[in-house]
Amino acid sequence: MNQLESITYRVNDLYELVRGLDQALVYELGPIVLSQSVCLDLSGIARIDAAGLAALISLWRDAHRAGHEFSLVNPSHQVARILALIGLDRMLAKAPGLTAPPAPLADMAAA
Repeated sequence: MNQLESITYRVNDLYELVRGLDQALVYELGPIVLSQSVCLDLSGIARIDAAGLAALISLWRDAHRAGHEFSLVNPSHQVARILALIGLDRMLAKAPGLTAPPAPLADMAAA
């Protein structure tokens, strides 16, 4: 992949990627992932739910069908833990350090 073909996109207006906000991200990024590779900076996202995860998977799928890459960087610790817990860190990570160390069970119950 040519570096000139890839952009890093930062979600500025969202602090959580949850049901009701997930489709806004897909609507905004959908056309972009069809035309070029995207690295999505999640540093501003503090919380994610199943709808947000589905949106990320949808964007990844659309990018790959179009012959492009879609990856994530800079997730918050909580988002990185969720991505790692369900295995999406391996599919969506390009940058080292995306995965968070496993949390003790007590921390997971509190989350």
